[in-house]
Amino acid sequence: MIKEFRNFIAKGNVMDLAVGIIIGAAFTAIVQSLVHDLINPVIGLILGGIDFTSMYVVLSGEVAPGTSLEAARESGAAIFAYGAFLTACINFLIIAWVVFLLVKGVNRIKDAAVQRGEPVPNAPKGPTQEQLLTDIRDLLKGREV
Repeated sequence: MIKEFRNFIAKGNVMDLAVGIIIGAAFTAIVQSLVHDLINPVIGLILGGIDFTSMYVVLSGEVAPGTSLEAARESGAAIFAYGAFLTACINFLIIAWVVFLLVKGVNRIKDAAVQRGEPVPNAPKGPTQEQLLTDIRDLLKGREV
């Protein structure tokens, strides 16, 4: 069973997935910095200098005006943190846009390779014409392929 597990882990798809998760985690940090450090200040400037990420409404409980979002959450009050939600939505849109651009770029590269007649990497190899004809002959004779 350990040998089967080792073979499973050594397959290309599992390793590709692991690399993708690691790169995705690093990319998330970049996107969060982009949103928090570049986009939110611009939005805050448009909204009159308000810190966008700390916008919230107190639904119930006692919170002093001007209290930070973290302090309001720690006080136990019910908080409607719409600023944090909007930040998460902006993060999602940026990530979705970048993934779209990456997929579009990879597809463009693949299409250019196909037009030049280069083989596409990892393209599944199909059976040859002779193999297909042999399989059809064997099926017609009633033998298993």
